[in-house]
Amino acid sequence: MLKEKYYQAFAAFAGINMILAMSAAALCAFIAPAAAGSGIPEVKAYLNGVDAHSILAPSTLFVKIFGSIFGVSAGLAVGKEGPMVHTGACIANLLGQGGSRKYRLTWKWLRFFKNDRDRRDLITCGAAAGVAAAFRAPVGGVLFALEEAASWWRSALLWRTFFTTAVVAVVLRSFISFCRNGNCGLFGQGGLIMFDVNSEIPAYNTPDLLAVILIGVLGGLLGSLYNYLVDKVLRTYSFINERGPAFKILLVIAISLLTSCCAYGLPWIAQCTPCPTDSDKECPTIGRSGNYKNFQCQPGHYNDLASLFLNTNDDAIRNLFSSGNKNEFHITTLFIFFTGIYFLGVITYGIAVPSGLFIPVILAGASYGRLVGRLMGSFSSLDVGLFALLGAASFLGGTMRMTVSLCVILLELTNDLLMLPLVMLVLLISKTVADCFNKGVYDQIVKMKGLPYLEAHGEPYMRHLSAGDVCSGPLIVFSSVEKVGNIMHALMMTRHNGFPVVDEPPFVEAPELSGLVLRSHLLVLLQRKKFTKNRVLSGSELLTVFHAFDFAKAGSGKGLKVEDLDLSEEEMEMYVDLHPITNTSPYMVADTMSLAKAAVLFREIGLRHLCVVPKTPGRPPIVGILTRHDFMPEHVLGLYPQIAHQK
Repeated sequence: MLKEKYYQAFAAFAGINMILAMSAAALCAFIAPAAAGSGIPEVKAYLNGVDAHSILAPSTLFVKIFGSIFGVSAGLAVGKEGPMVHTGACIANLLGQGGSRKYRLTWKWLRFFKNDRDRRDLITCGAAAGVAAAFRAPVGGVLFALEEAASWWRSALLWRTFFTTAVVAVVLRSFISFCRNGNCGLFGQGGLIMFDVNSEIPAYNTPDLLAVILIGVLGGLLGSLYNYLVDKVLRTYSFINERGPAFKILLVIAISLLTSCCAYGLPWIAQCTPCPTDSDKECPTIGRSGNYKNFQCQPGHYNDLASLFLNTNDDAIRNLFSSGNKNEFHITTLFIFFTGIYFLGVITYGIAVPSGLFIPVILAGASYGRLVGRLMGSFSSLDVGLFALLGAASFLGGTMRMTVSLCVILLELTNDLLMLPLVMLVLLISKTVADCFNKGVYDQIVKMKGLPYLEAHGEPYMRHLSAGDVCSGPLIVFSSVEKVGNIMHALMMTRHNGFPVVDEPPFVEAPELSGLVLRSHLLVLLQRKKFTKNRVLSGSELLTVFHAFDFAKAGSGKGLKVEDLDLSEEEMEMYVDLHPITNTSPYMVADTMSLAKAAVLFREIGLRHLCVVPKTPGRPPIVGILTRHDFMPEHVLGLYPQIAHQK
């Protein structure tokens, strides 16, 4: 550019971006497809009880880290914040399962966390740590985990996440202190406050509040439209990505070239602006970051559109939030940048690259917020930098539908506590307006991926059904002392994870429900081959050959499978006592209980199985078992399509 070799400059710019994007895409396509995208919807689903394949595996962690580095470096309209939440959850999961045997990273002391509740708590702390590290917002990380990520919250989890994010803040502060002299490139700029805007003291009156309400309404409308477009683009990309890794990489190449064309080509239509004479910042900027990019302008001038497109994401946000020079960006520049980043953000999310939504949304929101501030300059006394902050808040609220956590994150990002009332107001307005049209972007992605996410409240039509109405059949029941061959047949023919155990004569007078046995526990029991030739009770001495950790939750891909068992014909005819491994106090509901109440109970307690027992005597001791699948609208409406519109 300095030697006016513009075509060669574009070729180098686009070529480097494409190589970096292809590297990120290749990692996702060939090593860990689950690492593509933000990762927040998958973490949210896991904390709701959905253990999808490989979403928290060590390979996903590796690809998430390096793929995110390549994706952001390639200049794509993506952020690192969502991937950092997923990265924190992957690290927590690795600790929660005792390490990884496959990669020879195991620690015996971590076996105490190998249960569902402790692993879920660790992953919640990991998600909070990811937000705290991405935004340097420790309190915002705790509130994000509470408001958006976790489905179950306990008082003990509050101080655990707070301790985690406090450690993150201390470690970050140490690295930032070390990097102040430029040893780490652009890392650490701004200290723990990334976008400090507290130099402008906001004094607002009634006309200013009207302008804030307008920004809130705009944020809700634009945010709901953004979610709608993202949903359509993701559904379109799914057809392309299903055709194989080569098509995933080709799609990433196409998006990378389009992004490079926009970033390099659009600044040519912007006018060169004389450098401000009263600014204490270097103009034009020489180097990788700064407020004033020279681009193709003559000395003493800068290209305001290049200062946004050809800059790091963090510096572009700082430029939009800056309050020193309200005429730094032309109105047409703000409109072009908003339009470009809005649609680039829509079409970039969904390609096979680790990508977050926070940064594109903040950039688009700040640009139209500053644009509104310029247009209402004679009507409002608020600074355009504060308008940019409110625009970012409104667009975040309109897309993600969070309120408390976003408010605190923005305040920690900008160090501007005086803006708290206005940020609260604009978030509430944008969320309310956007909720009239569709759900939040993460909720839409969870639904589109087909993850069986349980909402906090049952659907209205569930009040017209009882728990017994949706029990799936046929029900597979084990006797308390069961033949080994029958257990093996059930395990091979079904994918059920829980089976009811019924006591039958001669051990009791009449059949009665003994409890519930898990598939994983049955596999451990069968592997040890402690069988009897006759149908007799073995008693508690059976457990003397086991250790408690034998029944601990296995890590991803480590658990026993039916194919691992090697039983002879003689052993298949023998018997095994299931009493020692049976949960004799499972959660049970009557078959006449409202399905809506059963759904709330299932979610609030965090169950995987809910036994349905008959209310009237003289019937079999168990009617069925409700799992997550039985509460899904697709299943319920498939059985009773006529109740879809009942309230």
